[in-house]
Amino acid sequence: MYFCQVQNNILNTINSPKDLRLLNKKDLPQLAQELRNFIINIVATKEGHLGASLGVVELTIALHYIFNTPEDQVIWDVGHQAYGHKILTGRRDQFHTNRQLGGISGFPKRSESIYDTFGVGHSSTSISAALGMAIASQLKGESKHHIAVIGDASIASGMAFEGLNHAGVTSANLLVILNDNAIGIDPSVGALKQYLTNVKKGTQKRNNIIEALNFDYSGPIDGHDMDAIILELERLKTVKGPKLLHVITTKGKGLKQAERDQVKYHAPGKFDASTGDLLPKTSKDQPPKYQDVFGHTIVELAKQNKNIVGITPAMPTGSSLKYMMDAIPERAFDVGIAEQHAVTLAAGMATQGLIPFCNIYSTFLQRAYDQIIHDVALQKLPVIFCLDRAGLVGQDGATHHGVFDLSYLRCIPNLIIFAPRNEVELRNILYTAQLGLKLPIAIRYPRGRGVTIDWKQPFSKIEIGKAVQLKEGKNLAVLSIGSIAKNVSEAIIDLNIAHFDMRFVKPLDETLFHDIFKTYNTLVTVEDNTITGGFGSAVLEFAAIHDYKNTIKTLGVPDNFIEHGNVDELWALVGLDVEGLNKKIVDLV
Repeated sequence: MYFCQVQNNILNTINSPKDLRLLNKKDLPQLAQELRNFIINIVATKEGHLGASLGVVELTIALHYIFNTPEDQVIWDVGHQAYGHKILTGRRDQFHTNRQLGGISGFPKRSESIYDTFGVGHSSTSISAALGMAIASQLKGESKHHIAVIGDASIASGMAFEGLNHAGVTSANLLVILNDNAIGIDPSVGALKQYLTNVKKGTQKRNNIIEALNFDYSGPIDGHDMDAIILELERLKTVKGPKLLHVITTKGKGLKQAERDQVKYHAPGKFDASTGDLLPKTSKDQPPKYQDVFGHTIVELAKQNKNIVGITPAMPTGSSLKYMMDAIPERAFDVGIAEQHAVTLAAGMATQGLIPFCNIYSTFLQRAYDQIIHDVALQKLPVIFCLDRAGLVGQDGATHHGVFDLSYLRCIPNLIIFAPRNEVELRNILYTAQLGLKLPIAIRYPRGRGVTIDWKQPFSKIEIGKAVQLKEGKNLAVLSIGSIAKNVSEAIIDLNIAHFDMRFVKPLDETLFHDIFKTYNTLVTVEDNTITGGFGSAVLEFAAIHDYKNTIKTLGVPDNFIEHGNVDELWALVGLDVEGLNKKIVDLV
């Protein structure tokens, strides 16, 4: 792995793109080696998104070398590939803090640097944002360049097409760079992916789709040929109106294992920088990851029920739907980065008697809100939404925390909302949901491991809207929802306090609620959702409707965007760790 042996003689002199533009062009390949070396060595120990940034090293250098950034504006779609950009724009010495609490963000962030022209994290926003900037420049009489760098998976998303469609009828100074590496987090899918593959092979007329949208198309060119990239970018600076450059890159370029296993090395965790080998995880028995409980359970259920289908928008590995795709491929669908389509596809399937498990990360389901309301809930279609990554997810930060789902789903009529406190509960609600519910259900569960090693127990049907009592006590009752119950249980273990796992945010267990309000003077609600409009708000509404005067304290995620850090750090930051919960509850007692 010769990249790891290179000294950073040139990179150490680059504190901004102005320094980069002083270099002789012949020194840029050496800088590319040093930049890869730097990224590999830091990510090996600090973790992060590796493959995407390694794949665009030459492109990143060329963009800042040719264009007058930050006056000229570069927007990185999603931002997984922006590590090189951050290092070259004044954050080299802070890069070791990437994704750490109090450190720099893992994604471009406007408040962090003038070179981060648009905050990202979700996919397919770059073309619309860059077009908006370009039109603004036109209106103000400016002559800036606006460059959107978007991947082949992201450009297949509906929002990207909307941006291309609008841009094609403008004269805006917009350059779209298609970073084509045939993979997002998982391999790209769909007809557009096949089209791009045929373009690369030379078996497809290469410019009909793009030119039909009134773009000036060029490429495909080798994204690792520094001279070719620089030559073409210099030419494109003189081309007016919307244009698209098709660049072919290799995700993980420069690290053999990352090139060979691009899915695993998208965000590989810790690894040996000199060899690329992943460092071994702990070998002791651990509870499974929630997503794996989902993945294995849906396979088990689908083998018994031929009507079950699985759907994911481009996250088969992350969601563990890959298990069903391997076992029953004809009934498991990766629809690409298309959350809106995924939801309405599930709705269409449900009209025909199928039982769709639509698996979407909590933060990404926000993109399909209209479809949940109009296409599913309004028609009472029994789609089963499996919301992975609910709650605080860690180092990916504010764009990825799933802390709004209880609030944005709770107001929708006809929708059941359930949060399992452990893996057994998740398994049982998945079983229950496919038995013939007449309404849609949203099941939200966190990222990472739970608490139950022997999770694969015989199925047990869960009564819809029924809560359970976990601990008896006097005067004060804690009402929790979901996996945060673990922290609550530990926080009150030595206290004479009752604890209820409410399980359902909708419908509420009203019979039990009346008993709780009549028995306990003080109630504390705990959730890993925003405090505004979530489970605690539902309890306050219940009290108001029934004219209860009990003292009610709501605990949850504060009404602001929570930054990045590991989950334990973030729980402590918002007071939802064991110590924080204990202190707040003891103060109430």
